[in-house]
Amino acid sequence: MDACERASQSASPRLSALQLRALTAVRGCPGVNLTRLADEIGATTPATSRLCDRLEAAGLLRRDRADDDRREIVLTVTQHGRETLELLSERRTRAVYEVLKHVPQGQGHELLHGLQAFAQAADGASPSHGK
Repeated sequence: MDACERASQSASPRLSALQLRALTAVRGCPGVNLTRLADEIGATTPATSRLCDRLEAAGLLRRDRADDDRREIVLTVTQHGRETLELLSERRTRAVYEVLKHVPQGQGHELLHGLQAFAQAADGASPSHGK
């Protein structure tokens, strides 16, 4: 188990990787509907609905009726959900920092260049760039 995963699993409530992705996606796009969230996280709509049931039961997510179409359900992260995401972010940052403290000083510059190249490659490979 890597440092970031340990940081996520030590939080309360414990979130699976898919739950974390869903919560992060909803935070980034408040008011998203279930179908769009399912597309965003690469899951079926029924599976995403069950995932949202669990997030809602944990007090991390809220479902509301859309203002313009009362049949549509929109999702928003609750205050508790935002606090949980912030706590996880802080724990992951600390976990990465603890690992980076052990990188030999002379290799830190090489690591930085490698991470920059990785970030550029990841940005170029994102689905939004292909559209």
